[in-house]
Amino acid sequence: MAQLSDDCFAFGGPMMSVDEAVGLITTRVNAIADLEAVALVDADGRVLARDIAAPLPLPPFTNSAVDGYAVRNADLPDGAERAFPLDGRIQAGGLVQAPIRPGHTARIFTGAPMPPDAGTVFMQEDVRIDDTGKVVLPPGLKPGANVRPAGEDIPEGHVALRAGQRLRPQHVALAAAFGLIRLDVVRRIRVAVFSTGDELASPGEPRAASQLFDSNRFMLMAMLRRLGCEVSDLGILRDERTSLADGLKQVAGSHDLILTTGGVSTGEEDHVKAAVESIGSLVLWRMAIKPGRPVAMGIIGGTPLIGLPGNPVASFVTFVHVVRPTALALMGGLPEPLLPIPVRAAFAYKKKIGRREYVRASLRRGEDGALEAIKFPREGAGLLSSLVETDGLVELGEDITRVEPGQGVGFLPYADLL
Repeated sequence: MAQLSDDCFAFGGPMMSVDEAVGLITTRVNAIADLEAVALVDADGRVLARDIAAPLPLPPFTNSAVDGYAVRNADLPDGAERAFPLDGRIQAGGLVQAPIRPGHTARIFTGAPMPPDAGTVFMQEDVRIDDTGKVVLPPGLKPGANVRPAGEDIPEGHVALRAGQRLRPQHVALAAAFGLIRLDVVRRIRVAVFSTGDELASPGEPRAASQLFDSNRFMLMAMLRRLGCEVSDLGILRDERTSLADGLKQVAGSHDLILTTGGVSTGEEDHVKAAVESIGSLVLWRMAIKPGRPVAMGIIGGTPLIGLPGNPVASFVTFVHVVRPTALALMGGLPEPLLPIPVRAAFAYKKKIGRREYVRASLRRGEDGALEAIKFPREGAGLLSSLVETDGLVELGEDITRVEPGQGVGFLPYADLL
């Protein structure tokens, strides 16, 4: 397990900005050291533990990029078309028997190795066969056209995949192209997930008239799994300080991260802060973010704890900006900054200066073809429908105080947040 000191998240400011929070996490959380080897087919989503240098050039041999006809560069037509006798046929996967004779051409197919001394390929669409069966090649093609040199993509020895890279299908494809069958990755981090509150009932259990079915826990577990975490569902902790403390203490030694939702505000029945302080240390973040200001982070027995707000939208937004970078740091993953795409606002909005806000919005094409963001018509951090019926979040920085229709804004699609 990752072991942190009790004061590693100490922060002296009264209100922490989103960037300060992310910086604090990424610089002070230590990555776990446990590694494992996995089959290539199981590597998607895992964090690479060691650099991979290309064990061979890609492509490993010079080959044709098209179906066509190969010639020596010295024989390229100049000024007028020229007829060439056919000198063999080379298929992908086949062996080159001999070089092309001077003044001849060879039929060649995409991916087939280039014959010795051949340097250019004419696309079959650009040539014709004359009445004598000769191949007529047009003038004007540059030497080396339609040829993939060995190592054109990646030279041998080049570091092609770096430690800390969270592997995606394209990275798996590259490892396969090197002939690798197993990769060394960081083991999945183990995350314990609780909900807190007497007002919650788990789906499938009896619900009192004054209770809600717990949705946050299942949302957060799904988000964690998309990040490649191993998740322990530890249910609902009731609003009682001692039982909260006991439940948190029991899981600290066997998990890399503890995640709770609800109970981190300053009300009389919000007991997470006091429970954590009784068994560890906690810095209560009052992050300058909306939705989601009350976020708690602390240490229990060397294991980091993050307490998210109970409102679903606030929990979702703060997960993206606090839990996501924490999980990546624990995995030893390289930073994955969120880069909003520029769109045009199709709404008016006012906000406070000094606070970053996230507006739920859908995208559409304007009459001029530009992307426009349409704000969800209702406010409220408890509206799950606002996450289901929109495409992402409009990010409004700390210096912005109002948005007018037609103004450029940054948009974060939900698909890019995990």
